[in-house]
Amino acid sequence: QVQLVESGGGSVQAGGSLRLSCAASGYTFSRNTWFRQAPGKEREGVASIQTWIGGRTYYGGSVEGRFTISQDTAKNTVYLQMNSLKPEDTAMYYCAAANGWYGGNWYEPSRYNYWGQGTQVTVSS
Repeated sequence: QVQLVESGGGSVQAGGSLRLSCAASGYTFSRNTWFRQAPGKEREGVASIQTWIGGRTYYGGSVEGRFTISQDTAKNTVYLQMNSLKPEDTAMYYCAAANGWYGGNWYEPSRYNYWGQGTQVTVSS
């Protein structure tokens, strides 16, 4: 069966760091993307990586320079290293995957076939 399982969320003070993991099983995906959603707000694309050769990455403007997405293809796992966390980063973080990619916007949730259950990140001031 196809599954995405996130882990690594938690509570941290502003300026701290967390590393999220998304373990995928059952399929080889074309793209993996981290989304987040805070209460009362729309789901927001955080970072994305193409899983084919090259591994090009993309970032939302609010996290550029602070977050880094990476992958370990041998483990079928993608990571999100989050540094210099701010209270506005507080959200539920979701891993999403697509089994085919033909271009277009990486940050549109409707383009993804599979989703993890989410992991909560809370940043206090």
